[in-house]
Amino acid sequence: MKKIMTTKLLTVFLISIIFLSGCSSSDTTAKTQKEFTIGISQLAEHPALDDARRGFEDGLKELGIEAKIEYQNAQGDIPTSLSIAQKFVKDGVDLIYAIATPAAQSAKQATADIPVVFSAVTDPVDAELVESMEAPGGNVTGTSDASPMDRQLQLFIDLDSNIKKIGIIFNTGEPNSHIQVKSARELAADLGLEIVEVGINTINDIPQAVDSIVNKVDAIYTITDNMVASAINVVAEKAIENNMITVGAEESHLAGGILITDGISYYELGKQSARMAKEILVDGKSPSEIPVETATNTKKVYNEQTLKALGLDINNKAFEGAEKFVK
Repeated sequence: MKKIMTTKLLTVFLISIIFLSGCSSSDTTAKTQKEFTIGISQLAEHPALDDARRGFEDGLKELGIEAKIEYQNAQGDIPTSLSIAQKFVKDGVDLIYAIATPAAQSAKQATADIPVVFSAVTDPVDAELVESMEAPGGNVTGTSDASPMDRQLQLFIDLDSNIKKIGIIFNTGEPNSHIQVKSARELAADLGLEIVEVGINTINDIPQAVDSIVNKVDAIYTITDNMVASAINVVAEKAIENNMITVGAEESHLAGGILITDGISYYELGKQSARMAKEILVDGKSPSEIPVETATNTKKVYNEQTLKALGLDINNKAFEGAEKFVK
């Protein structure tokens, strides 16, 4: 009887060890998925940059990356963006996601060690963020928001063959905007169009700039300018008041009332950036060996309310293959 009892106790003991070992093994497996700390530095608050952040965060989740997000917004102030980057470095984050050129430049200035992935940067080479698109070098890489400007300018011609002069409002302090205005001039000349630009220094200059430009042009083109994007509804409203066609460089402009775009989605651009972050954090790649990417998905979208307000025909060639914008 004593022997049977001893055997039962031994069996229970062995089962307990196996069970505990199983729990321990399970716990170890769960802990092999590291939680990363990612600092997100966003230059300003407006739909395009918000979409780039949202796409990045959703992309991380879809990729199964456990991440603690530290989000900071510079509210358009460049010195603040540098302070944000310096804080992330002090906190020892695993990666910095910098949204817009000044935020990316601040992150690069703050660290040469922590990986930086940028987004919403038109020309990262000109901005001195990377050595080249194919071989970035250093600790910085990311996604460019360069838009298909030739297709966007062609929309003006398709919408109304009488359009000859196109107005652009841009922030004189934003390097990306200067690059886009220069490109627009060159491409417009090939299409028989003329670009008329008005520079602004603060967001408060926008109403006056629009009032000034509507008397000089036949239509308005909104480039990917962060300051203008922050007040895109002002541009759209004044254009509609003057029965003026507007074409945007990207989809989020339509939320403010711009008529049409054949361009990029910042949300999808954010997802592309998330995949690059995964290559760095999980796959162990260096940013220096990950080429800068441009948008892989573009689409034509129109704002139905603006179309009706301007009395345009949906059967116009410009709207062929276009999707109705949904907020």
